[in-house]
This record gives sequence, C-alpha cells and structure tokens, in this order.
Amino acid sequence: LAALGVRALRVPVLWERVAVDADTLDARRWAWSDDRLARLRALGVRPIVTLLHHGSGPAGTSLLDPRFPERLAAFARAAAERYPWVEDWTPINEPLTTARFSALYGLWYPHARDDRSFARAFLNQMHGIARAMRAIRAVNPRARLVQTEDLGKTHAVPSLAAQAALENERRWLTGDVLTGRLAPDDLWWRYLVRHAGVAASELRALVEAPCPPDVVGINHYLTSERFLDPRLSRYPAHTHGGNGVRRYADVEAVRVLREGPDGPERLLHEAWTRYGLPIAVTECHLGCTREQQMRWLVEVWRAAERLRARGVALHAVTAWSALGAFDWASLLTRDDGHYEPGLFDVRAPDAPRPTALAGLVRELATGAAPSHPALPGPGWWTMPERLLYPDVPVRRARLPVLAATHDDAPPARPVLVVGARGTLGRTLSAACAVRGLAHEALGRAELDCADERAIERAIAVHRPWAIVNAAGFVRVDDAERERDACWRENVCAPVALARVCAAHGVRLATYSSDLVFGDAPHAPDEAPEPWLEHHAPAPRNVYGASKAEAEAQVLALMPDALVARTSAFFGPRDDWNFLTIALRELAAGREFRALTDVTVSPTYVPELAEATLDLLIDGAGGVWHLASAGAYTWYDFARLGAARAGVDARGIVPQTLAEAALPAPRPRWSVLGTARGRQLGTVENGICQYLAARGAAPARPTAAARASRPAGASSSRSRASA
Repeated sequence: LAALGVRALRVPVLWERVAVDADTLDARRWAWSDDRLARLRALGVRPIVTLLHHGSGPAGTSLLDPRFPERLAAFARAAAERYPWVEDWTPINEPLTTARFSALYGLWYPHARDDRSFARAFLNQMHGIARAMRAIRAVNPRARLVQTEDLGKTHAVPSLAAQAALENERRWLTGDVLTGRLAPDDLWWRYLVRHAGVAASELRALVEAPCPPDVVGINHYLTSERFLDPRLSRYPAHTHGGNGVRRYADVEAVRVLREGPDGPERLLHEAWTRYGLPIAVTECHLGCTREQQMRWLVEVWRAAERLRARGVALHAVTAWSALGAFDWASLLTRDDGHYEPGLFDVRAPDAPRPTALAGLVRELATGAAPSHPALPGPGWWTMPERLLYPDVPVRRARLPVLAATHDDAPPARPVLVVGARGTLGRTLSAACAVRGLAHEALGRAELDCADERAIERAIAVHRPWAIVNAAGFVRVDDAERERDACWRENVCAPVALARVCAAHGVRLATYSSDLVFGDAPHAPDEAPEPWLEHHAPAPRNVYGASKAEAEAQVLALMPDALVARTSAFFGPRDDWNFLTIALRELAAGREFRALTDVTVSPTYVPELAEATLDLLIDGAGGVWHLASAGAYTWYDFARLGAARAGVDARGIVPQTLAEAALPAPRPRWSVLGTARGRQLGTVENGICQYLAARGAAPARPTAAARASRPAGASSSRSRASA
C-alpha cells in the first residue's frame, strides 16, 4: 500500500477485537494492530484509526446499552495510550447509517425495528464519539476527529415530497449533532422528541457541548441515492416498503432518474455549504467490473479536483476498500462468500494480487494522468441501459463547474476479439458492449489467426491494446482424425498471435482446456484432488495435446500472456451445449444419455468471459484456471440442471465411458481447482443464472445462487413517517 504513494490509510483497531467483553481488555489482542501501526509508521503512512465499524462492540454491550458511551470512551483512552503518536481518529464509522441498519431496519445486531431504538442507537453513538474524543485528547491534545457518514439523498415523486424531505434532513443528523447545529425548531429535533421519546434535555446537552469534526468524511455509493414512488406496479416486489402510513417502492435513483442522480460533486458541495469544514471522500468504491471500478474512482477524483479549484477545502479521496469486501452485496445478511476486489484481490493465496485499481491509485497519488487503456468509455451509471424502470425526469439547479484539470481522454483503443462467431467469442463481445469497453470482433473470415501477416494488418488497422483469442478447434472426437486442422487452429494460431502481440506490446489472452490433464493419481479409497495451475499436463487425446503444446509455446514467446484453462462450458447464447441439449430433450419427453464415470467442472461461459476481461485489464499473466467451482459427473450435472429447471429427470439415462465408445480417450477426472484465487462462482449458481437468462426461473436456488439485492434496498425497511 505504501508503494502506491498513498499518504494516509484508514485502519481498524476494533473494540470487539481487543476486548474480551465490554469492560475487559486482553493485552495479547493488541498484537494485530501493534504490528500494522508500527509498520505504517515506519513507512511514513499516516493511520486514521477506527474503533467501531458498523458494529455494536464486544460481548456485554450493544448500541442500545445505556453504558455504551462510557465503555467506548474507556477503550478509546486505552487505544490512545497505546498509540499516543496517532493523531487521526474515527471512533465510530457512519453512526447514522449503523443506527438505521441495526435499529430501524433490523438488518444488523441488535436487530431492532422501531423509532425509539433507532434514536437510542444513534444518540448513544453521538455520546460515544464525544466522550471517546475527550478521552483521546486527554492523551494527545493534537488528536483530530475524522467523522465519516454516508451522504445519501432521497428523490421522490411529488406526492412523497414530504417523506423525501424528512429523509434528506435525516442524512445530516451526524454532522448537525456533532457541530451543535441541531436546534429545537428543526424537523429532526421535533421528530426525535415527539416520535422517538428522546428528552429535549438530552439533545440540548449534546448540542451545547459540541464535538465538531476536524474533517467531515463523506462515504458515497451509487446506490446511496434513492427514489421513492407509490406506483408499486412499476417495480418488483422486493423494492416495496413504506413508512407505516404509506406504501411505496424504494429503488436506486440511478435506475429511474432520466438525468441521473445528483452524484458526488453536487453532494460534496452540499456538505461544504452546510458545514464549511474540511472535507474528505472517505469511501469511494463500486462493486462492478474492473474498468467500471476505475471509471468511478476517476469520476470522484475529478469531481474533487473541480471542487478544490472552486475553493472547497477537500483534502483527500479514499480508494475504499484497499483489500475488497466479502458479502457486502447482501449487506452482510447472508454468508454467500461473494467477494468484491478492491486495489488488491485477497483471494490470491500467497499475497494480495494488485488489480488495475492499484495502478490507477499509484498514478493519482503521484500526480500522473490516468493511463489505463480500458479507462476511456462510459460509466454504466451514464448509459441508457441503467434505467431498469420507467424513467422519471428530474429538475435541478445547475451546479457551476469549472473545466476538468485533465484534458479529454484520447479515443479509446479497443479489445480485439478473434474467433468472434463462436459461443465464447459472442459472449466476450456482448460483455465488452455491456461494460462500455471499446472492442472489435473478427471471425475466421475476417482474420486467419495462423497468418502472422494478417495479424500484423489487423493490429495496424484496429490499434488494439489487447487481443482475446476465442478461436480454436473444439471438436474433441474429430481431432483424432483431423490432427493437422486441430494443430493449425489450436497451436499455430495462438503461437502466431503471441509472436506478433509480443512484438507490438499488445496484451494477449488465449484459452486452454482441462483436457491437458490425464486421470488424477490417487489411492482407490481417496477422492482425487482438483488439478491446479502448476500441475504438469499429461494429455490423453489429440485435442488435449494441442492445447498443452500451445500453452508451452505461447508462454515461451510471451510470458505475460494470459492463458485461461477452462472446462466444457454452458451458456444462454449457445443452443448446442450439453445442458441446453439435455433440458431440450427432457422437456420433449425424450431420453438423454449422460456419462456417470467422467467428472468435470462445467463452466458458465458469461462468468468466464467477465473474469477473462477483468484479469486482462489487471495485467494478469501466466496460466489461470477459470472454471466454475464444483465437481460433477455429466450424469449428475444433467440431473442438477433438470432439478433447477423444474424438468422431469427420469429421462436421463446413465452411461459409462466404455459404453459410449467415444473416438477420443477422456480422463475420468478433469476437475479444475485453482492455486491463484478463484474467479468464478459455483456450478449451481451458473445454472441459476443460465436459466434466468433464458427466461426460466430457477427452482429452489440455494442461498449462494440468489441474486444479491443492491446495497440500500430492502423490502423489510421500517421508515420514519412523514
């Protein structure tokens, strides 16, 4: 992290990690933060220490505990005494957001769902922040409060304007209380007293002894801006909620507002206008494809530059989160293992793997202009396809904007997809289009990939920054009698691409197969282990031999080429893959034969395409296993697909490899695992996505297969009533 040029880092020294219970600290539990903070200090990176991050503290307390503030303050004092040199502190991250999700919506502990609990959780945190900062400053008088909060905004149709106004005033509560700005005639003072049972004397005591932030930290996400609409038929059921008086849908504003949401620049300007205090963007993250993550960070960065140019004291932009996040797509309400990479991908087993975001942060932190060739292009939040519901116009005053500090980006160089007429090529082209990645798609008629002069001409015409080779000879049994044709397409073509790409500095991704392996050696009573990237190929047929030879020659010519080994894939764009044929035959009442003694990792091809593009943008090279997680015989795969599709599986006829008498020998075990970090989801999740894409609702999906609801949307919301 320090090597990226960052000057400050938000670091957790979490109360619940160090404390045995609410009143007892364990000296041994400081070890983690001792090591990290000492290392940061040696590297010259300033820590901003957080004591509580969307939590309730250790056992024995909670956000509703009357002694919560004093207990937090005691821990803050202990932390300050242990690290007296730390000057920047965030005792509690996003207290208003935490109170809403923990005590109003019931999503997090202590899972309350009423106004009184919400008010108590929020005010306990306000008392806690003030007491914690007093305790810290008793040790270090120079200590600064960096107070973070999600600065969302609510938009609504005119009939819900009062509800939107209530929520838009609520979003300022943290800053208004800490700065002493909240007054008896304010909407939320009256609301807290009249509806939430808060004593006016408690509010008065808080605002008369303010604890103003030294830096107002703004956390902003695309889903933070909401839109309220009582026309429920326009929106799916999971968006329906209300305030106890009226029913309405609550959706992401970006999905319905024709002109788009207000966005970071306008919201940051509102915070500056309201408080006139130094500001920092303390979270800037997008759980999306890699180039969209980069485009969002650049958009926020340039908004910050424009605001600084207009005199706003905006001190920092935080590329949150450095190491990504698990299960945030479900607001931590499900254990799906869903991971969103950040600057680094922690799924790599040896050390966090830098993503393209790390390179972008290095450029921004050192004053260089962003240069990644995937950056030019629209953010999805600006594209017409973002509008999932009937669009609604919005009128807003124009915010005066100075010219951006960087010149407009040069025209985007494309990704060149070759073999574009096949299933994988068409899927890659479709993924590029959805992601706003400039691309050109060439089939065999437009480009003979085994002809180096033709490749040279294609590079001269299209000027690609990367080539993805989706072409190849794929008929495994035919390869046994058409060896020369197979070798030309599977060996000569990728080798020619590697030679020319290496000469021109063009990135290359090409595909290999699980059939480079033979049967896994294992004892009769042991289950075989999946094949990993470092295992030596030992192909059993001509097709597998061609792929193994291509791997070796491509990487010898171009060691940084991306070689993606994958397995037999299935997807909604192909009518002739195993799963599609099986379901079609079963639905027609016909028998379908499937092997019972060959085990593979069936791979969902849209996920394969997305992972390939992400790794290509990251600059990842070498051999990667990109296959859906799971080990299935073809027979079991057919049965699982039938079960999820709600099709009668009795027509699936078991068959052995010997009975099938296929021309090309097959390994009985070609399951792909990975030692480099899993990039694709489970086979079952892929089947559910496949069925949804083909218009068939999956039957009985598992928790891992359920689509994640966007952050901020919940059918269980209990809202303050206007």
